[in-house]
Amino acid sequence: MTRYVCILLAATLGLGACATQQNTAHCSAPLNRDLDTAMMEVEQRLASGCEYHFDRYFQQLLSTAEDNPDAENKSRFSDHLLRANEMGVISQRQAKELYNRYFNVKFVSLTGDYNTCAQTCPVRSEVMNNMQNELRDKQVGLLKASADKTGYYRADHLLKEAQLVLEATCRACNAGAQ
Repeated sequence: MTRYVCILLAATLGLGACATQQNTAHCSAPLNRDLDTAMMEVEQRLASGCEYHFDRYFQQLLSTAEDNPDAENKSRFSDHLLRANEMGVISQRQAKELYNRYFNVKFVSLTGDYNTCAQTCPVRSEVMNNMQNELRDKQVGLLKASADKTGYYRADHLLKEAQLVLEATCRACNAGAQ
């Protein structure tokens, strides 16, 4: 039936319709549950026209890693992100931010060169929400996928420290402005 539809589509719209249908099926096929094999599959798909599915693939790979937690998963994801960068699917900056967001204790949500009083304090609840969301991602990457309890609890501790420092800084800023 599908072949018949492709023949009809090819006759009326050109051969591109069948290629798109086959490519869509190829891009959305389930991944292997072995992380190394799944990463190879993703990289093959990214190289064959499925690059717009990168974010979905990354989440699927994280889920696969959660099913098979291993300290080596950090290295696997680092290598995978480097290969995705080399393929031109993501930038070097995106690769670094994704890795740090999930597998590093430092927070990418609180980076930048800015004046805390003028720029961060007015939006501190948004900054803290972003950091809480990032901690959930670190829970997936560090704790669930990599079995790195120490790293995750260190990140949790850093979040609490950042919250205290930000609160104290903003109080001092408000007191100085009055």
